[in-house]
Amino acid sequence: MLFDQIAKNKRKTIGLFVGFFLFMAVVGAALGYFMWRSVETGLVIALVVGIVYAGYMYGQSTDVVMSMNHAHELTGPDENPELWHIVEDMALVAQVPMPRVFIIDDASPNAFATGNDPQHAAVAATTGILDRLNRSELEGVMAHEMTHVRNYDIRLQTIAVALTSAIALLANFGTNFMFWGGGRRSDNDRESNNVVGIILSLLVLVLAPIMASIVQLAISRNREYLADAGAVELTRNPEGLISALQKISNSEPMSEQNVAPSSAGLYISNPLKLNGMNELFATHPPMDKRIAALRQL
Repeated sequence: MLFDQIAKNKRKTIGLFVGFFLFMAVVGAALGYFMWRSVETGLVIALVVGIVYAGYMYGQSTDVVMSMNHAHELTGPDENPELWHIVEDMALVAQVPMPRVFIIDDASPNAFATGNDPQHAAVAATTGILDRLNRSELEGVMAHEMTHVRNYDIRLQTIAVALTSAIALLANFGTNFMFWGGGRRSDNDRESNNVVGIILSLLVLVLAPIMASIVQLAISRNREYLADAGAVELTRNPEGLISALQKISNSEPMSEQNVAPSSAGLYISNPLKLNGMNELFATHPPMDKRIAALRQL
């Protein structure tokens, strides 16, 4: 079962690359047409941005993601013995290498894992989760993150963060420069049939970040259930994770200064405040459903 899940995640990683690059090509074509009336120019820009951005993130994913979330690394167990040894124990049980350990200075309880593979993984915990959770609860959370590492979820989710950010970069470039002359060549051009293409291109640029976030949503939700079940397998203590999730769900969201929206799907619980329409784009399943699933194990 485990090896099937790992193989499936590796196949999905390839599919994710292909799908996101095709979507990026559409966004690039829209950008090129909207800004310069040249689909080819937009495709070239999208290709360069996609390869450079995704390649950089793939090679430096841990440092980039940790920097995006203002995390600082522990250099040894002396800086936070309890967290260090819990991560060490859960990695041993999960049969994965000891990951790098980071802390985020934020009062909200949360945690996440990132990296390209188990050999280059890292986990981060907020100061809030260290202050509020007891040892068995923190073990449940870290076992959840080690399951993400063991199942190669971290690679899939990290690539999704990278490519979603690249798509948002292209889309924002077009919309931000709309008032700087982009998409406005001449009165004749505006009055021609090209106006339909301009409107469609602008629509793609506006909707692209939303569509990319929806893809991220689909990637993240099911993995949380699997990681919760994996945590119970590692700790043999469902009550520890259940109690941790209850405390996390009843807490305030993280400060927006400490978390990058594109990386929200990495956390064990959505770190951002959700209200109104934002709830439709939640990167995690409802906490009560996760807890109910754990009670059935």
